[in-house]
Amino acid sequence: MDMKYLNTFKTIVEEGSFSKAAEKLNYTQSTITFQIGQLEQELSSQLFEKIGRRMVLTKAGVQLIPYVNDVLTSIDRMRYFEDDLAQFQGELSIGIAETQLCYKMPDILKAFHQQAPNSRLLLRSMNCYDIRDELLNGTLDLGVFYEDVGGFGSNLTTYRLGEYPVVLVVSPEMKNAWPDFITPDRSISVSFIINETNCIFRQMFEQYLREKSIIIDHTIELWSIPTIKNLVKNNVGISFLPKFAVQEELDRGELVEIPIDMENTDISAVCGHHKNKWISPLMQAFINLCVKPNEV
Repeated sequence: MDMKYLNTFKTIVEEGSFSKAAEKLNYTQSTITFQIGQLEQELSSQLFEKIGRRMVLTKAGVQLIPYVNDVLTSIDRMRYFEDDLAQFQGELSIGIAETQLCYKMPDILKAFHQQAPNSRLLLRSMNCYDIRDELLNGTLDLGVFYEDVGGFGSNLTTYRLGEYPVVLVVSPEMKNAWPDFITPDRSISVSFIINETNCIFRQMFEQYLREKSIIIDHTIELWSIPTIKNLVKNNVGISFLPKFAVQEELDRGELVEIPIDMENTDISAVCGHHKNKWISPLMQAFINLCVKPNEV
C-alpha cells in the first residue's frame, strides 16, 4: 500500500473536500480521485460517496480514520527516530541498590544528565532481588545491583562495576563494650541495625552469626542507610555495610570497625540488563559511564 494514498485520504478528511486537498497537496483533482480509487481497491471498500454535489465519507471511511492516523503518526516517529537517538532522547528505567545510589551513582548520574539532557531517567531505589526479578521480566531497562543475589543464570548480561568489602561497624563506645564478634557460642546484648530481610549485607552477617553460634539481642529493620549510620554512631547498635558507605565516618572516627572471622567479605556490584534487551544509545551511554574505566 502506498503511504501517499493514506496521506491523501487524511488530507481530504482534514480539508473537507477533494478540491481543497488537491490544492493543499499541489495535486490535480484527477490525481486525488485516482489515489482514493486505488486505496478503495486495495481495501475492497468504498470510502467516499457522492451526496448531492459533495463527496462524503462512508461508514467504512469513518472507521478507517483512526487507523490512518496511527499509521501516519508512526511513520512520523520513525522519521525522527534516528535524530532522537543521536540526541539521547527518550526514557530509561533503572533500578539501583540503595548503597550504590547514595554513594556511587551521584557523579555518574550528573555526567549522564550532562550527556543526555533531553532524556528522562526513571530511577528507583530497590532491593537487589527485586532488581533481578524486574530485569528478568522486562519491567526495568537496566539495574545496578549486587550479583551475589544470583538466580539469573545466563538470562542477564552484566558488566562488573567493582568488588567492595563489607565491614562490621560500631561507635567507639560500643566497641569498648562489645569488641569480640569472633569467639563462637556466645550471646551478645546488642542490636543489629540493617535493611529488610532480603538485604545482601544482612544475609551475609546473619549467616556468619549462625555459623559462629553467636546470638544477638534483636534486629532493627530500616530502609535508609544514612539513618542506620546515624543510629550506630549514637550507640543504638551495630551494622554491617559496604565500607565505601561508611568511609567518611571511619575517617572522622565516628565509627570504627570490629574484626570478624568471615572468609570472604567482598560483594560484587554490576550493571545489568536482560540478555534479549535491545541496547539503545541511551542505555549504552549509561552503561559506559557506569563501567568506565573498566571494559564494557
